[in-house]
Amino acid sequence: MNRKKGNVRRLQAFVCAVACLVLCRAWTARAANFAILETEAPVGESGAEIKEPGQLYAQSAVLMDADSGRILFAKDAQVERPMASTTKIMTCILTLENADLDAQAEVSSKAASQPEVHLGVRAGQKFRVGDLLYSLMLESHNDAAVILAEYVGGSTEEFASMMNDKAKEIGCEHTYFITPNGLDAQNEEGTHHTTAEDLARIMKYCIMDSVKAEEFLKITRTDSYGFTDCEGKSSYSCNNHNSFLKMMDGALSGKTGFTNGAGYCYVGALRRDDKVFIVALLACGWPNHKTYKWRDTRELMEYGLSSFEYVKLTEWPDLPSIVVHEGVALNGRPDAQARVGVEMGEGLEDYQVLLRKDQRIEMRTELAEFLTAPVEKGSVVGKVQYFCDGNLLCEAEIKTSESVEERTFAWCLEWLFGKFAC
Repeated sequence: MNRKKGNVRRLQAFVCAVACLVLCRAWTARAANFAILETEAPVGESGAEIKEPGQLYAQSAVLMDADSGRILFAKDAQVERPMASTTKIMTCILTLENADLDAQAEVSSKAASQPEVHLGVRAGQKFRVGDLLYSLMLESHNDAAVILAEYVGGSTEEFASMMNDKAKEIGCEHTYFITPNGLDAQNEEGTHHTTAEDLARIMKYCIMDSVKAEEFLKITRTDSYGFTDCEGKSSYSCNNHNSFLKMMDGALSGKTGFTNGAGYCYVGALRRDDKVFIVALLACGWPNHKTYKWRDTRELMEYGLSSFEYVKLTEWPDLPSIVVHEGVALNGRPDAQARVGVEMGEGLEDYQVLLRKDQRIEMRTELAEFLTAPVEKGSVVGKVQYFCDGNLLCEAEIKTSESVEERTFAWCLEWLFGKFAC
């Protein structure tokens, strides 16, 4: 009789377990997976209000953090305008990346006919490519630009195509090159133009991102340079006309420009106290206002130096474990709820951002509400994002820190048989 009652109890337990399993699976089938958006408290504290630069002469202006490429100040930064000889920073970096500086480049009749400012070369002369880069960047010689463009690209048209391809590669969406020297030009595709933001982005590439950044800096920082043609018959000397290099401590590089259509233009970079700033100015006055660009450049650089500091991320999300439907719980019971731990991926431990003293960073966590077994360790289940003024600064993935086995019907039967065996 007792044996019969024991068998009944075992049968009842089996039926209950199977019923529990069926109900759990039916409930899971009705559930819907979705993500939670959670906004956390700000990272950093708001300080006193910072006054932005006031009346700039430039019609378009940008202050950029050269490390991250973030725009820290903008005035009509996306307005397309001609950029005159600031064009030559692209000509210089493409030549550095694509040419042997010790090679000889021959002067064509087209190059020899370029207007002032020019080196004054003659068709048929040959020059060392590396020497022409100093002519290009120190004196802004228009003929040097054409010689280099024809040597590197085969023609000025092909070289312009290379310039436009490079501009797109580095993220310039409102730039179109026609000439290698920046003279005002127009063709069936449009006018020779850029924006202050794109010009700053090109300078960032030249001094920070290109494999030839050091060579670019060396050339553009040189005070004076002398050379001859390859036959040694004619001598030339170049002097750097970038007054900004002697205007502020930490000045790194820069390029001036002027045409009747563009007005005075400038793009320059400065490094001080681990901060690297780029200023780009377009249409910054016309004759007789040649010095306006230096005033605007100084004002923007000083604004950057005094108003921005590096801030390290110190706030991390409090990440809860996630329910795993149809998963095996840690205690091994089929009726227990399975959960999996999660952790933030690597990469942001040493991240720091240049932040204005009255700005704050918002942290946003996106995390799956539940998962369905099986779950592998390292599975991406969300992300943590950091924003400033609505702009994404950085992000990291959220991953599972362990695996969770699926609670299948076969697993439940095995568990039940284990209980009966005991």
